[in-house]
Amino acid sequence: PLVARPYGLGALVAFGGRRYRGELRVHAAREGLTVVNALPIEEYLRGVVPLELNAFAPAEAAALEAQAVAARSYTYSRLAEYLPRAQAEARAAQPFDLRDTVADQVYGGADAERDASDRAVRATAGLVLRYGGAVVSAPYYSACGGSTAEPGEVWQTGGAGEPFLRCVSDRVPGTDRHWCEAAPRHHWTRTWDGDALRAVFERHLRRHASGEGARVAGAPVGTVRALTLQGRTTSGRVSALAVAADGGRYLLRGNEIRFALRSLGGEILPSTYFSVDSLVADDEGRIARLTLRGQGNGHGVGMCQWGAIGRSRAGHDVRAILRTYYPGTTIEAAE
Repeated sequence: PLVARPYGLGALVAFGGRRYRGELRVHAAREGLTVVNALPIEEYLRGVVPLELNAFAPAEAAALEAQAVAARSYTYSRLAEYLPRAQAEARAAQPFDLRDTVADQVYGGADAERDASDRAVRATAGLVLRYGGAVVSAPYYSACGGSTAEPGEVWQTGGAGEPFLRCVSDRVPGTDRHWCEAAPRHHWTRTWDGDALRAVFERHLRRHASGEGARVAGAPVGTVRALTLQGRTTSGRVSALAVAADGGRYLLRGNEIRFALRSLGGEILPSTYFSVDSLVADDEGRIARLTLRGQGNGHGVGMCQWGAIGRSRAGHDVRAILRTYYPGTTIEAAE
């Protein structure tokens, strides 16, 4: 690759209007160029933690520290030397370890850094979560809405081998409140009229669903006739959603529900922790209006970030927070 390095003490390198620590490596790709920021993990985390958790008050320091440990663990678990051989070989074929978006972790380079998050990274320097001696992938998300989820409730690719990711109640002991209740989407409502529901499904349903309708490539979904919840998971989330339309029958499972049932603007459903508040059909059996009421924001597996903030404000330290959301793990040095 072509490599661009900063010159001089404290200097940074810039690309696309952003400044970065480390160096930039420009690789030839099939279409255009791939620009990679290569830098030490601790400096990388300085550009991740403040974007993944917007909590900078002194009382929220433990939550930021928990975020730093979780993000560091996630990072190490994606490096080739920590992966099974087949995955490591596939990873070695690409010129980067992580993407800078929600596909991995949001990263903004040096311009994203904040004093409070820098302190959290320094306070936890080199610490990761381990289970059975192995560094774990430590997923996290905005708000659980009352209970975290197990991987199998959300992702169809398994997760049974991750006993540290299991349902955890976020209820404040002795109350009806939740640690994450300050989250903007602790509770939410979404409504579609019949035309909007059809338009959203035409764009997104077939890509995420199974069933007879999904197997007919290019066929329109058509008018939506019914939506039926197909059971709930251990944590109370919707396990599957059946859709009946003129174009056929479709089945959405787990987190795929969120990506198919979007707003007209393209925003995914906040969570699968919802109930059907009302479903109105017209005289011809077409859905005229659908309203969902839900709680939480995100997939629900691992650390509830707003729960971590609530616990930090109540005086819980970083170890207590991480023990809660990743039960059975230990906090140890990465290397």
